[in-house]
Amino acid sequence: MSTPVSSSSLYVPPYVRAQLVEQQRCLEQQTEMRVQLLQDLQDFFRKKSEIETEYSRNLEKLAERFMAKTRSTKDHQQYKKDQNLLSPVNCWYLLLNQVRRESKDHATLSDLYLNNVITRLTHISEDSARLLKRSKEITFQLQEDLMKLLNELYTVMKTYHMYHAETISAEAKLREVERQEGRVKGVSGSGGVEPVFGLRIEERHQRRNAARKMEKMREKRKAKYSENKLKTLKARNEYLLTLEATNASVFKYYIHDLPDIIDCCDLGYHSSLSRALRTYLSAELSLEASRRAGLEVLEGAVEGLDPARDRQRLLGLYPTAFCPPARFSFQAHMGDMVNQIAAQPQVQSELTLRLTQLQTRLATLKIENEEVRRTHARTHTHTHTHTHIQTCTPTQTTASDTFWFLFSVMLISETGGLKIIPATNNKIRKAQRLPSEDLLEYGELWDGLCKYG
Repeated sequence: MSTPVSSSSLYVPPYVRAQLVEQQRCLEQQTEMRVQLLQDLQDFFRKKSEIETEYSRNLEKLAERFMAKTRSTKDHQQYKKDQNLLSPVNCWYLLLNQVRRESKDHATLSDLYLNNVITRLTHISEDSARLLKRSKEITFQLQEDLMKLLNELYTVMKTYHMYHAETISAEAKLREVERQEGRVKGVSGSGGVEPVFGLRIEERHQRRNAARKMEKMREKRKAKYSENKLKTLKARNEYLLTLEATNASVFKYYIHDLPDIIDCCDLGYHSSLSRALRTYLSAELSLEASRRAGLEVLEGAVEGLDPARDRQRLLGLYPTAFCPPARFSFQAHMGDMVNQIAAQPQVQSELTLRLTQLQTRLATLKIENEEVRRTHARTHTHTHTHTHIQTCTPTQTTASDTFWFLFSVMLISETGGLKIIPATNNKIRKAQRLPSEDLLEYGELWDGLCKYG
């Protein structure tokens, strides 16, 4: 459809014509910007959908890779049966399930972007194009009506100016006739005594005729002036009425019609875009909620890591391997049925001495074991705290000097006994070793405790 300013021959002030053209151009540019924005959003969500799909596939491959290793294991069969697993294995299965859950969530998110959000944005773009076309038609009609009013105002104004110019000209001619008539009357009233009587009568007759002609001319000019004055009055009134109507129409067009046209172009754009983006927000928040729920389950399993419970489960899973054997019974030899210690007089002193040594030895071991037990308890607590802090704060040092100061005793064997001595500087320098080496050293000392305890 052609624009009104390029096809109309009506007279419109140049600045108004330029404004009308600029209005059409601004509406088109605004709609083009919106359509381009919607196109960019579609490209963005299409690319994001591809990324989410690829990420979902990678997560599925990662989970499947490790799930394939565990499907044939006894732990997996136990997990499918009653989920009565060792706590670390349970954490492992929950971690794999969390990865698969995230994979499904990201696949769902990709499908939502591709088949919901992008479709909504496409519909908004199509609606914007249709609204622009209809708004241009309405704008064209309103501008045509406005230019007709401006052309009518111009015509009425030119008519008023023409009649007013004719009135001014008729008034000037009337004034000129009145001056000429005054001169003629003045000459007639100032006549003197003429020498020849016949000439005076003839001149008087001519002057009378001239005065009569001037009077007729004055009446004619006066009638023309009155007529033009009436036409000017009517033209001025028409011009003023048209001017008021035109100003009212211009005010209505700029103050009411143009905002309505802009609203027509915007009709449903913001609300539809809001619904599309809220769909995106809802999907992302649902994904975050699902991930948080899965992580909370995994966190509960991590907090449920319990070595004591795992020990009982392990003993229950392998009862034949860990069940203590039957008590060893006395095996008589060739009819010897005595199965108790016999305190004969010849061995009684030796047994008494043996009993005294055993009691002394047990008392010494009891003191040493109590000291080792306290040291072990302190070391175990500090090791647990150190491991927990080191896990939560990886930027801290890998070993603790306090650990080695607390664990500043060594168990050594001397002639079948235990002796506690302070740790040397070499032991203190071992504070720089890795936590795994700390635990290894702790294990060696624990072996000594078990051996001599």
